[in-house]
Amino acid sequence: MVARARSGKIAVCGAGSVGSTVAYAALLRGLAAEIVLYDIATGLVTAQATDLNDGAAFAPPARIVGSDDPAACADADIVVMTAGARQEPGQTRLDLAGVNADITRTVLRQVRDVAPDALYLVVTNPCDVLTAVAIEALDLPPGRVFGSGTVLDTARLKYALSQRLQVAPRSVHALVAGEHGDSEIVLWSVANVGGVPLASYAERGRSIAPGEYEEIRTAVAGTAYTVIEGKGATEYAIGLAVAEIMEAALRDEHRFLPVSVPFTGQYGISGVCLSAPCIVDRQGVHGPVELPIDETDLAGLRASAATIRSQLDALGLPALGLPAV
Repeated sequence: MVARARSGKIAVCGAGSVGSTVAYAALLRGLAAEIVLYDIATGLVTAQATDLNDGAAFAPPARIVGSDDPAACADADIVVMTAGARQEPGQTRLDLAGVNADITRTVLRQVRDVAPDALYLVVTNPCDVLTAVAIEALDLPPGRVFGSGTVLDTARLKYALSQRLQVAPRSVHALVAGEHGDSEIVLWSVANVGGVPLASYAERGRSIAPGEYEEIRTAVAGTAYTVIEGKGATEYAIGLAVAEIMEAALRDEHRFLPVSVPFTGQYGISGVCLSAPCIVDRQGVHGPVELPIDETDLAGLRASAATIRSQLDALGLPALGLPAV
């Protein structure tokens, strides 16, 4: 029996550790008929595409293309931006802002010329700042440009809580919001385990006291630094997280995911991109939605927004076309 042909095209800008892993995760999930890796490093991008194609017999049918020409991205359904300077040990995501802002503008404007109808997903760090840069550079309708946000951070949180409570991560319903970085927060007031509010969960003698919340948040926010210190880059988890976002979009799933988008008054915040739950479908992103969070979570979210705003100001980006805070 001949397998039904898949449709769709994914273009990944940047063939480094993150970009190639995003392509690998997309290949294994069978997300598109064609996956393009675009990078100005000709030898690298050719080698990555060859390596992926060598494994084609073990994955759903797809064509993998490696190219140093942005024209290879033509007519993509979704463009994933991973190109940029790598975060070094001891360096924060926001330290990368200046150099990666210039790279983001240059690369995405080139790709937009050949893929004007695509969705644009920004992964390069600092994700929230560069999502704003991409929105400015691309000038596309609302919802078509967004960042990977705290989807990965939320997965890290669910894993951490599941280990403490000895339940499956999928049974933990908790969210990281705000910056994808040091100022991110956990929306503790709406967290639950199997429908039971986290604050009152106490099954099999296992529970999490409010006094432990900050310790957990700090550990989740610092996970990337630990990985970078040990092996130079994060790749597997972010590749899976981006595949999850792409799947929601390409398969029109209308899923709630904490991606990075412009706030236009939600939670009393405007003029910055940060993460809160949004609906992701084939048209892009809708939201963010406003959850019934308590005053502590609200204050934390606003403080995280202020951190991102300060970086936008430092880059001269308050005139983004979004209202200022």
